[in-house]
Amino acid sequence: MDYPLFRRRLFVLLGLLAAILLAGTGGYVTLEGWSPLDAFYMTVITLTTVGFGELYPLSAAGRIFTVMLIVSGVGLVAYATSTVAQMLISGELQAEILARRRQRMLEQLHNHHIVCGFGRMGQHIATELRNQQKDFVVVDNDPAAVEEARRRGYFAVLGDASDEEVLAQAGIMRARSLIAAINSDAGNVFIVLTARAMRPDLIIVSRVNYDDAESKLRRAGANEVISPYLIGGRRMVHFVERPGVVRFLDELMQSPELELWIEEFEIQPGSALAGKSLGEAELRNRTGVNVLAVHCPGQSISTQPDVGTSLPPGTKLIAQGTRAQLQALTNMVRRGAETVRKGEKPDG
Repeated sequence: MDYPLFRRRLFVLLGLLAAILLAGTGGYVTLEGWSPLDAFYMTVITLTTVGFGELYPLSAAGRIFTVMLIVSGVGLVAYATSTVAQMLISGELQAEILARRRQRMLEQLHNHHIVCGFGRMGQHIATELRNQQKDFVVVDNDPAAVEEARRRGYFAVLGDASDEEVLAQAGIMRARSLIAAINSDAGNVFIVLTARAMRPDLIIVSRVNYDDAESKLRRAGANEVISPYLIGGRRMVHFVERPGVVRFLDELMQSPELELWIEEFEIQPGSALAGKSLGEAELRNRTGVNVLAVHCPGQSISTQPDVGTSLPPGTKLIAQGTRAQLQALTNMVRRGAETVRKGEKPDG
């Protein structure tokens, strides 16, 4: 059932019912001289055909008016009743209530991810985000895909991800990132263009199928462009050449049982670390983490940072440590709080 059309039809019916009630009440007051309450009561029992009989004897004009009221009103009441019953039986009312509840919950999301496309790749992305307990919204123009996403408990929006209204509904102005994962390079280009126009500061990662489309996606505004075929090929070679290393890194990055984790941090303006060198920051002494790599703005990533490496705002750190150690670094990087005293190491 087309719910918006049904709702408009129902509003029209309710308006007509109200008009008939007013006309019936006014007619009995005018023709019979009854009080408004008696006239309204007579109109209701006439329209509902409950058979209570007349309140007072009717004049000839009153009887003709009653016949006209029955002919015009009873059919309308019956039709309105059947329409409401159809909505209740078909589940449309429950679906509308559920949709409104989902929209309210979606509007409360902040710093979430938007996954455009719920094909095979989009489903894997959603699964990984769920495993990492991250908030995200799926956007797809296929009703079956959106229904499947909702069945799995995901937030989902039906529509074209290159449409500004659809992205706005997905909360792009509050989002942390957007992942364009549909199986079309041209479609991903349009999605990236729209998202970048709406949010110049948004992190955008796009899938690419053909090598010649990578430059177009980057020009459109993608921060990173990922080729599943390129990554898959490299991974297969790594598995046949050094399988032990690949398995170890997979466990290190994904296993919830391991104590050590690797995370990425960005030094914010005003952070206690901003403007210092890696040696002056003394992250090992203060937090216990191991800094594996440093990526300063406008420079290539350094996988062997030394104590003289500067840490201007915007620098990204790749660090390894326990959850407690990484949380201590998070506090220093984001809020600039000296939560861990010099020389003191967090537990773990």
